Amino acid sequence: MAAPTSTVDLSAALITAPVPIGHWLAILPVAHCITLGAVLLMLRAYPRLQAWLTIPGLAALALIDAALLAKVASDGPLTMVMGRWLPPFGIAFTVDLLGALMAFTAALAALAGGIYALADIGESGRRYGFFPLLMLLMAGVTGAFLTGDIFNLYVWFEVLLISSFGLIILGSEREQIDGALKYAVLNLIATTLFLVGVGILYAAFGTLNMADIAAKAGDLRGTAPLMTLASLFLLAFGMKAAAFPVNFWLPAAYHTPRIVVSALFAGLLTKVGIYALIRVMVMLLPMERQELSLVIALAAAATIVVGALGALAENDIRRLFGYVVISGIGNMLAGVALGGPGGISGAVFYALHSMVLMTALYLAAGEIARRGGGFSLSALGGLYRQSGGFTALSLVLFLAACGLPPFSGFWPKVILVKASLDLGAWWLAASILLGGFLTTIAFGRLFLLAYWRPAPIAQTSITLRPPGARWRTGLPLAALTALVIGFGILPEQLLALSQSAAAGLADPQAYLHSVFPEGRAP
Repeated sequence: MAAPTSTVDLSAALITAPVPIGHWLAILPVAHCITLGAVLLMLRAYPRLQAWLTIPGLAALALIDAALLAKVASDGPLTMVMGRWLPPFGIAFTVDLLGALMAFTAALAALAGGIYALADIGESGRRYGFFPLLMLLMAGVTGAFLTGDIFNLYVWFEVLLISSFGLIILGSEREQIDGALKYAVLNLIATTLFLVGVGILYAAFGTLNMADIAAKAGDLRGTAPLMTLASLFLLAFGMKAAAFPVNFWLPAAYHTPRIVVSALFAGLLTKVGIYALIRVMVMLLPMERQELSLVIALAAAATIVVGALGALAENDIRRLFGYVVISGIGNMLAGVALGGPGGISGAVFYALHSMVLMTALYLAAGEIARRGGGFSLSALGGLYRQSGGFTALSLVLFLAACGLPPFSGFWPKVILVKASLDLGAWWLAASILLGGFLTTIAFGRLFLLAYWRPAPIAQTSITLRPPGARWRTGLPLAALTALVIGFGILPEQLLALSQSAAAGLADPQAYLHSVFPEGRAP
């Protein structure tokens, strides 16, 4: 199909007015990550300095993202155009409430992971580039959340994939290479499908700007292959998010790297896939999402139940948590399938909750292994006697993962179950509840075996750590757990933000006005 042509004079597309200072916030988080990553690469010979530059850098990223979120929440979406070319000709960063929320939460999770890495990543891992790769990973994650151009969404996927490949093989152990191979093959297939979809989309629309695509989709629905596009994007993003039936790569890969790397992957990478699915299917192709809603709902129900059953069957804590990640992806997919204010706001709320919770769970797994001598449930025991405080913290995270009150996992599940019942999808509501029930049994088993039963006689003693290492592991874990408790006890603000983000996707007029303040070009 020939690309649509535009009669707009290209000279009129040049920006002549100065860019408002506040709009620079749209690009600043990505520029900050790339710049700091480049500086850290130049300091490869000074691994200790790398570490202590990264933590303030991640804290600064969280502050920048907080300022961006505050501005978007008060003023609406904002756009920053590259090269002084107006959209749809120039590359735009367009930040709405969904993107700002996801970027800020990702920065908090990365900051916690960076602090934990001070104790978890040794001299060898630092020399092989853990901290520069972490900053480049955050550049890819943040860029994906903030871009307003669908081809550049693909580019940021590539950035985060390249850096994640480096992180997953850090240490070059046989198990890591095996996990990296499975991770790489499936993600590269998904990326290829995404790129094919982008090519078809450009041929049909003649543009890659998301706002322009959203504005043109209604006019081209009768002639462009939009259902083909929606199916391609659903498969590609479903693979990246580890949805059933293309989820098997995640539990085979996420248990192989250092525990802090697993924590960052579980908290951030699958959520980028979910974010892209929400952005494309809800804002750009809403009619196609509605037609595919049954397929998405069936995949969601299967993902929830398969993930929960996998968690029940696992003996390795890291693999168990990998299946919990998969089950959570199913809950978010359920929100996409349901659509409407309830479904989308539930999916957004659950994504934010999962970013914090899954990062914390994997960090807790690292502490379980340190205190108990390994990750195998059959060899663990007696953790309650070692530390009542760590036991209480772990119990909070377990209950939140099960979706039990009064913690953060409870509210999005309530929203999703209600939205399912309102639409008559009782079987989808039942799958959400069944997944929560099975996950509760899996975590109950974990708690009884690892914490409550007496320690085995041959259990390895606690690994000694350098002085000061305790706060490096305890502080991020405690901070993330506090967020889980806070989101659960005081959910009103996060719920309101999630509902506003969902409303902005369903009716993207503010998003379009941010990109085309004078009206869309003909």
